Amino acid sequence: MKKALRIAAAIVVVVVAYPSWIGIQVWQQSRNDEVHAADAIVVLGAAQYNGEPSPVFKARLDHAAYLFGEDLSPTIIVTGGKQPGDTFTEAEAGENYLAAQGISRDAILGETEGRTTYESLEAVAEIAAENGIESLLLVSDPMHSERVKRMANDLGFHESWVSWAGYTALDRSRLTKAKELVREVASIMVYELMDR
Repeated sequence: MKKALRIAAAIVVVVVAYPSWIGIQVWQQSRNDEVHAADAIVVLGAAQYNGEPSPVFKARLDHAAYLFGEDLSPTIIVTGGKQPGDTFTEAEAGENYLAAQGISRDAILGETEGRTTYESLEAVAEIAAENGIESLLLVSDPMHSERVKRMANDLGFHESWVSWAGYTALDRSRLTKAKELVREVASIMVYELMDR
């Protein structure tokens, strides 16, 4: 009986404590804007509509443009492939948007194949190796920041920082933030269980 209780207690700890610990890490990172100079600013892709960035993607791109304007990096890498039926990749939409803001296309590199965060960052690692890029300033949403940073570190970018597009620009409700937190906890758990 005591052994069964111990096993039940261990299961409760794993099922409750581990997700809670990840949730705390996601929350803390979402409140920690790590503005830092780096070899490249990496904008994680988001939806685009016929070449026009979605509001979420636009907020990320605007933040990257601001960081670039502050001379924190000479290069911006835009990421993201396309969904079936799309004419543009997320990266193409991002590059066109940044160019329209006055940023030279010579300063923009594109990763056009990634369909997931990890796939995009894997491709960024290849681009980085080809271009002598060793440090990254990652731009995404606040709740996405912990997962993005973990993945970048796992891919060998031990000098990586996250500067997120603020929720003021993204206009998120508290309910939306809560849903994002739960989704990120689940995504990190899956990522770690798959050892990717």
